[in-house]
Amino acid sequence: MRARTVPVEEAVGMVLPHDLTEIRPGEFKGPAFRKGHVVREEDIPHLKRLGKDHIYVLEIDPDELHEDQAALRLARAVAGEGVTFSEEVREGKVTFRAAREGLFKVDVEALYRINLLGEIALSSRHGNFWVQKGEPLAGGRAIPLVVKESLLEEVERIAAQSPGVLRVLPRRMSRAGLVITGNEVYYGRIQDAFAPVMLPKLRAYGLEVLGPEFVPDDRERIRQAIEAMLQEGVDLVLVTGGMSVDPDDVTRAAIADLNPHPLTYGAPVLPGNMFLVAYLGEKAILGVPACGMYHGVTILDLVLPRVLAGEILTRKDLAALGHGGYCLHCKECRFPVCPFGRG
Repeated sequence: MRARTVPVEEAVGMVLPHDLTEIRPGEFKGPAFRKGHVVREEDIPHLKRLGKDHIYVLEIDPDELHEDQAALRLARAVAGEGVTFSEEVREGKVTFRAAREGLFKVDVEALYRINLLGEIALSSRHGNFWVQKGEPLAGGRAIPLVVKESLLEEVERIAAQSPGVLRVLPRRMSRAGLVITGNEVYYGRIQDAFAPVMLPKLRAYGLEVLGPEFVPDDRERIRQAIEAMLQEGVDLVLVTGGMSVDPDDVTRAAIADLNPHPLTYGAPVLPGNMFLVAYLGEKAILGVPACGMYHGVTILDLVLPRVLAGEILTRKDLAALGHGGYCLHCKECRFPVCPFGRG
């Protein structure tokens, strides 16, 4: 890039090579003049108020890209399935949005490699959270006004090696069954506290919910209740209670009797250490420990979005939740706008 500086008084008739930003605290932040604007005599006082005594006239070499061109090349490279962006670049930046409801996924390693190149910035939200259509997901740009085209070619090479640097996976499950275990509830000794928490949580994801079905702490009856739900055509069964090591807690054994694969019990997340996730083909079974009825947010809130998108979670996936898996139990819960689950 070659640039020459021109006093604004001599810039009348010249074309601005980039947006000029104006900030009026509490009122406005945005481009006062757009790239491509032809400077007029009446613009000079405005430019002066912006602190612009000079403007640049850029001469771009054939092997270079303007920031707007670079931003579009970046966007086309990293936007995977379920992600959209506007072709109208503003102030050199492009914003990525969800093209549909689903699970936001980020290829963290590819993101890191792209940002390690320098002169390119790609910032995303945390992945593995549920998003709605139209929600902003990420932003990207070239940092200088002009970058070498070879830099974007390297971005494109990195992105080509990824299943999608930014993606929104679609919903794969739409019907859930709820089985609530425990002698104390089944025989009416206490009032159930699981259903008032679980039902709104599941319905918030747009799930049709079958149940709840109440069963005692009987291994065979729990197994039969799960099987009956699956035969009704649900994609997912949540089984609450009976997940500890006490002799009366037989839920885990009942799930194991169905011969699921994989079956993973225990997770480094608080609350939710005694969580269970198992699969029968493409159908999932989630064992929700007692914390699910008295904590508004638990490991279930971290796992459920991924299960709904059809992910098969293994011990490796649950182990990775340890970083960021400690809930602070804030007086006013702001999940998911908080550190929980954002390792």
